Amino acid sequence: MSVDAIGLSANLLKAVKACGYKNLTPIQQQAIPIIRTGVDLLASAQTGTGKTAAFTLPILDAINRNIKPGEEHNGQTIKALILTPTRELAAQVAKNVKTYSEFMPIKSGVIYGGVNMPPQTTMLKKGVDVLVATPGRLIEHLNERNLDLSHVRHLVLDEADRMLDMGFLADIERLMEVIKQKHQTLMFSATFSNKVKTLAKQVLRTPKTLEVAKQNSTSGKVKQSVYIVSETRKRELLSEIIGVNNWKQVLVFAGTKESANILAKELKLDGIKAALCHGDKTQGARNRALEEFSEGKVRVLVATDVAARGLDIADLPYVVNFHLPFLAEDYVHRIGRTGRAGKTGTAISLVSPKDERFLGNIEELIGRRFERIVVPGYELDRPLPSQYKESLDAPVKKSRYKVTQDKNQAVAKKKKTKPASSKKYSKKIQKKR
Repeated sequence: MSVDAIGLSANLLKAVKACGYKNLTPIQQQAIPIIRTGVDLLASAQTGTGKTAAFTLPILDAINRNIKPGEEHNGQTIKALILTPTRELAAQVAKNVKTYSEFMPIKSGVIYGGVNMPPQTTMLKKGVDVLVATPGRLIEHLNERNLDLSHVRHLVLDEADRMLDMGFLADIERLMEVIKQKHQTLMFSATFSNKVKTLAKQVLRTPKTLEVAKQNSTSGKVKQSVYIVSETRKRELLSEIIGVNNWKQVLVFAGTKESANILAKELKLDGIKAALCHGDKTQGARNRALEEFSEGKVRVLVATDVAARGLDIADLPYVVNFHLPFLAEDYVHRIGRTGRAGKTGTAISLVSPKDERFLGNIEELIGRRFERIVVPGYELDRPLPSQYKESLDAPVKKSRYKVTQDKNQAVAKKKKTKPASSKKYSKKIQKKR
C-alpha cells in the first residue's frame, strides 16, 4: 500500500516522502487504521519492520489536526508520551518523531538517564507536545515536578517486554496513576511474554490485538548460522571470520560488561578497531561509539543487550552473538539489528558446549534447529595452540605479559630496584581483570 493511500495530512505526508518512504510495511498498514479509531492496541511484529512509524504517524496526525491556531506551549501540553526501555531506543524514536513532524507546528523532546537533568528541565518547562522517555528518568522529573502528564491523550509502551525484564513495572504502574485523563494506550513489541499479557490486562481497555508475524519469529531475510567452538577460542575464531571475509560494521554481543571490555581489547590486539557500548559507559561515550561505528571509523561495536533494542543503523550487515543471551527472546532482538526494512543480513552465534542449553531454548522459541558448523582447525577435541592455553577467565595472549613486563623491568632498572616477579605480576594482572 502506498503512503499516499492512508490520508495523512499534507505536511506529514511531505515529511514522510522526504524520508524516502513509498510503501507501508505490513505492521503500518494494519496498525495505523486501528490507532486512528482511538481504541487501545496490543501489537506484535518482528523487529525492523517499521513499528515506530506505525504508532508515531497516526499520533502526530491526530495532534496536528487538533492543534488550535496560536496555541501556546506552556509546559502543560504534553499530548503524547512514548516510553522506551533504553536510552538508545529513546533517542532513535525521538529522532524519528522530530523528522516526521518537521513541517508541522509540533514540538517534541526526549529525556533519559546518564546525562544531566537541567537541560531536560529547561526543555520541559518550555513545553512539548510529544515526549519520548525512559521510565526511570521520567519518574525523576515527576518527583521534581518538572512536568505534568494530566493532558496526555496517547501513551505508547514501546518494547514493553524489555521494560518489564528491566524491572520497570513499578514505574509503569506509577505513571498510569498520574495520567488521569482518559487516553489511548498502545503496546508494541517484537515478542509477547506472559508478563506483557498480564500488564496488557491491567493497562489496556478492551484492546484490539494485532500480530503481523508469528510470535518470536525471526526475519527470513537474515541468514543465521551457529559455529561450535571452545570458549577459549571464540575470540580467535571471531577475528579470523572478520579478517578472512573482510567484514566491516560488525555488531558483536557479549554477555557482560566485563567480557565486552576484554573482547574489545583482544580485537584491538588483533588489529581490528573496536568500540564499546554498555551500561558502564556514559551516554556521551555510547553516542560517540555509535557514531564512529555508523560512520565506519571502527570495524566492530562490542555491546551488551543494552544495544539489542534501539540501534537503527542503516544497512547493518553483520551481527555476532559472542555469548548467547540468557533469555531466548533477546536473541530475536539482537539479530533484528540486521536485515531491517526488507534488506538482507547475516547473524552468527559462537557456541561452546556450555552454551548448548541456551541454544536449545532459542531453537524451541523460534521453531527451528540450526546446523552446527565446525571450522577446520577449531574442532573441540583439537589441542589448543600454546599461545591460547590460558584460563577461561583471562583469555589473553602471553605476548602481552612479555611486553608489559619488559616495561616494568625498564622502570625497575631506572629506579635501581628489583623488578616484580613474573608470578606476582601475573597475579596483579588477573586481579585487575
